[in-house]
Amino acid sequence: MDALDARLLATMRAHPRIGLTELARLLGVARGTVQARVEKLTTRGVIVDFGPTIDLTKVGYPILAFVWLQIAQGRLTEAVEALSTVPEILEVHGTSGQHDLLCRVAAKSTEHLQDVIATILASPAVQRTDSTIALSTQIPFRVEPLLGA
Repeated sequence: MDALDARLLATMRAHPRIGLTELARLLGVARGTVQARVEKLTTRGVIVDFGPTIDLTKVGYPILAFVWLQIAQGRLTEAVEALSTVPEILEVHGTSGQHDLLCRVAAKSTEHLQDVIATILASPAVQRTDSTIALSTQIPFRVEPLLGA
């Protein structure tokens, strides 16, 4: 990845609905160059999607929680399969330390969050949960500082 790729990605993040022609104009390069770069970055898996970022509070899920899980020895695959069926689980990361997985969870209310946690615990592969509710987002997900570094 070079400086042009970084500028291209930062511009696409800043203007998610931008067309290739306008992107080329802002970057000061030919449209064909932009198209080739976008295709290359997509093929390499650098650009993962072109979908909109959705504000979950606006669609009825104002509670964001992080739920740590301890998994029964040797049952990680079973746990992940069970978690993948829970629509409120937005993402799951394998972690080091005393917990095995970290889940990002959206909920309609604290009662709904409790139901989601009960669903998670219904899997015999999950031994224990520890949850934290996010009160606010101080720095939203970002990649621009990395692209500029």
